[in-house]
Amino acid sequence: MPILEKTFRPDEVEARHYERWESSGAFVCGTPADGKPYSIVIPPPNVTGSLHMGHALNNTLQDILVRFERMRGRDVLWQPGTDHAGIATQMVVERQLAEQGNVSRREMGRDAFIERVWAWKDESGGTITRQLRRLGASCDWSRERFTMDEGLSKAVLTVFVRLYKEGLVYKDKRLVNWDPKLETAISDLEVEQRETKGHLWYFKYPVEGQPGRFLTVATTRPETMLGDTAVAVNPEDERYRDLVGKHCILPLVGRRIPIVADAYADPEQGSGAVKITPAHDFNDFEVGKRHGLPMINILDVSGRLNDEVPEAYRGLDRFEARKRVVADIEAAGLLEKIDDHLHTVPYGDRGGVPIEPYLTDQWFVNAAVLAEPAIRAVEEGRTRFVPENWSKTYFEWMRNIQPWCVSRQLWWGHQIPAWYGPDGEIFVAMSEAEAQAAADRHYGKRTDLVRDPDVLDTWFSSGLWPFSTLGWPDETPELARYYPTDVLVTGFDIIFFWVARMMMMGLHFMDDAPFHTVYVHALVRDEKGQKMSKSKGNVIDPLDLIGKYGADALRFTLSSLAAPGRDIRLAESRVEGSRNFATKLWNAARFCEMNGCVSLPGFDPASPKEPVNRWIVGEVARCAAAVTGRLEAYRFNEASQALYQFVWGAYCDWYLEFCKPFLMGGDAAAKAETQATAGWALDQILLLLHPFMPFVTEELWGNTAESRPAMLIRSPWPSYAPGLIDAGADRQMDWAVRLITGVRSVRSEMNVPPAAEIPMVITGLGAEGKAWLAAHETLIRRLARLKDIRVGGEIPKGAVQLVLDEATVALPIAEVIDIAQEKQRLQKEIAKTEGEIQKLQKKLSNQQFLAKAPEAVVDEQRERLAEEESARAKLDAALKRLSAVG
Repeated sequence: MPILEKTFRPDEVEARHYERWESSGAFVCGTPADGKPYSIVIPPPNVTGSLHMGHALNNTLQDILVRFERMRGRDVLWQPGTDHAGIATQMVVERQLAEQGNVSRREMGRDAFIERVWAWKDESGGTITRQLRRLGASCDWSRERFTMDEGLSKAVLTVFVRLYKEGLVYKDKRLVNWDPKLETAISDLEVEQRETKGHLWYFKYPVEGQPGRFLTVATTRPETMLGDTAVAVNPEDERYRDLVGKHCILPLVGRRIPIVADAYADPEQGSGAVKITPAHDFNDFEVGKRHGLPMINILDVSGRLNDEVPEAYRGLDRFEARKRVVADIEAAGLLEKIDDHLHTVPYGDRGGVPIEPYLTDQWFVNAAVLAEPAIRAVEEGRTRFVPENWSKTYFEWMRNIQPWCVSRQLWWGHQIPAWYGPDGEIFVAMSEAEAQAAADRHYGKRTDLVRDPDVLDTWFSSGLWPFSTLGWPDETPELARYYPTDVLVTGFDIIFFWVARMMMMGLHFMDDAPFHTVYVHALVRDEKGQKMSKSKGNVIDPLDLIGKYGADALRFTLSSLAAPGRDIRLAESRVEGSRNFATKLWNAARFCEMNGCVSLPGFDPASPKEPVNRWIVGEVARCAAAVTGRLEAYRFNEASQALYQFVWGAYCDWYLEFCKPFLMGGDAAAKAETQATAGWALDQILLLLHPFMPFVTEELWGNTAESRPAMLIRSPWPSYAPGLIDAGADRQMDWAVRLITGVRSVRSEMNVPPAAEIPMVITGLGAEGKAWLAAHETLIRRLARLKDIRVGGEIPKGAVQLVLDEATVALPIAEVIDIAQEKQRLQKEIAKTEGEIQKLQKKLSNQQFLAKAPEAVVDEQRERLAEEESARAKLDAALKRLSAVG
């Protein structure tokens, strides 16, 4: 058996174990063949991506589940893969072309550009999967998929063609989010709202036939007034009731536009009259549909004004046109006022410019029809959300779902399988040959077709992920065995964009929901609760933390903080603490090694006779039950805490200390029993901790026994016969632990020097307590730093007292501390703490602070107040205890 190194070095261990696991087939599904299937699909990261802290959390939680279920004998498939990430990938390659001074995308042509993207993907697209391996992710890499590989592309085409034939995919002219820089429609997820200091311009629109009468409208985008087709007023607004049905004359354009009554106009906002631009505002679009208004698009694809506007504005950039429109309105005497205005402006997250609501021909999916079965699946409990409150978010969105725009004006992606005849007739087919055959039948002769140049939204292909990755539309053995999957682990921000799409597509094409549970984890923030962003400079790189502290430390930190529904505040000190936990475990294993504590084949945990050994066996059983139950309930933080408290507290701090008299004593039978029990308990720790900290546990597993029947990753999850918890042993060890802890607390509170040994007098002790004291006296004296222990007699003066069940424990401390000075110190500390409490209370009762400060800052102040109040309570108790001494 190899001798353990003095310290655990993650950098020397992690790559070696990962390669061993992967090459041995430990991650591959199908083992055991008779195991009940358990499957998870990875949320496919962008092929362009690098591991960020959200990935680290998401994949740590998935890996904990798959390692846990693998050890429980399930046939586990963790399906990996990457997303082609249309816009992101196209931008990366276009940027490369620009940096290299080569031709542009358009100069290259579509086929050559796509070839270039594939070359980039083959060369650089594996970064994120290599980084996931560093985290320890035990995916079945032999089954890795890519959303544009041949099989998945076939699935995408099949779905589009079927939906089109069913009337659920159609072409329509509607408003979309348009990125004028990238010249494409984008999804809501690709839009970020930025708070902007802007203006609110108030324009006066002349009422036709009523000289001197105007309707005042306000806008943050003056250039859009050139596309106005109405002014709306509220039907209940008495001020304008006489104007409904009449017209205004649109300034600068001269167009007659109707005054319509619509509840969208709020009488309390501004003048109560609203300009309606159906082609450039989502709310106005709905008003336009209700009133049958013309929809005039005044912009071209790059955000310049088109020929629908007066000649003076044609060809102007939208922001230049804004200045010109305001100047011309003012010159016409129709500018009432300009207010400073703080508002949110939607920006494209990739293009980095304000997006435009834009009326254009696009392909849409009838999401309302597909949503109905997806709503029922959650209503009926066939799919549940954890935490449950996320189902409300899901329902709210699904019940108000809009047509889903699935076309993108890009080149990289799944090109839409639609071809157009010379008269605009559309032929949707699996291939050009099929489309040509259909066209020839339609026209009665050979007719040239032109393919739609657009590609499908990335979410269209990723919505098929749970079944396309298993081989659909072919009826593969994997599809039959692993669909539906068990659980989806995802962030809350893509419930609409990904989870809902998968639910709709899975139910429509597989007639079954793609997963029975959706576990929604929170956001990883910095230690102050701020969202991480490059602009704030507070981004924490998971790979840096792995390099510094090891993957196990990062994983255990994330799982420990993953409380349901609560954002994670990640401080580097927490990761350092988890590294210290791994070190504590390593040192415990070295202690066992040096003292001959080795797990023996066939060891029966019910066999120990010594109370201390019976106690630790019971604690192991308790810990295993807690971890198992918490993982089954997706309470990762509680499972992690149960392990931490047992390993650090019960096993390392108490059990190994209580073992020492047996390991160093002359009773050979007690020594052998203790060695076997300590070794067995260490093995159980490695098994229970493996899903959370796979590297350190696998390293110890291979180095703490002569031979093992299997690697730890393939070893069975602990399962014990009932009856291992011994109530008598529990009471005895709990009594000893509480006594030592109580004495240590008094020493700390009273500022007793660590090296000082003090006497202890214990009175009122019953027969059972006396027996326990006799059994552990030497150890109690050493661990509590006691000079001697006296049972019975008078309680000496100058002694601090504490109660232990029926007994009173007295600690004479007058000889080792200056009581008057210590009282003074405590009073000073109390005054300082009280000052902090008052300061924090004042701040938190300030309504202006509460209204203006970010939520994370307010939470931080509340936490500080709770900490200060807790500290004051402890100081008050210490002073009270000391005052009782004299």
